[in-house]
Amino acid sequence: MNLQIEMEHHRGVLIVRLSGELDHHTSDMVRMQMDEAIQRRQCEHIVLSLKNLQFMDSSGLGVILGRYKLIKQKGGKMAVCDVNPPVHRLLDMSGLFKIMLVYENEGNALTELEVVS
Repeated sequence: MNLQIEMEHHRGVLIVRLSGELDHHTSDMVRMQMDEAIQRRQCEHIVLSLKNLQFMDSSGLGVILGRYKLIKQKGGKMAVCDVNPPVHRLLDMSGLFKIMLVYENEGNALTELEVVS
């Protein structure tokens, strides 16, 4: 299975929707596209929607952690939402939920980041 990445900018927030598998085959592409979007446009925060992410390995964790560090250095926040059970378990075991905000859906994440009017 491949990976599809959809990105949208919403009031200073980069919303990234991942579908498929985030692994050693696809992690470099995701990293490069997210870094380019962060640098090309002004974004204060990142919302990572994992609703349709079926699989993730340690390479995917590295991509997420790296983007978290990048946005944190800029004074922003990174939130994860719509995490399905297998990916949720991996993120929980990795300890990412201890440092990153987690929400049920994009709407809640955007509201909490105070970007919804």
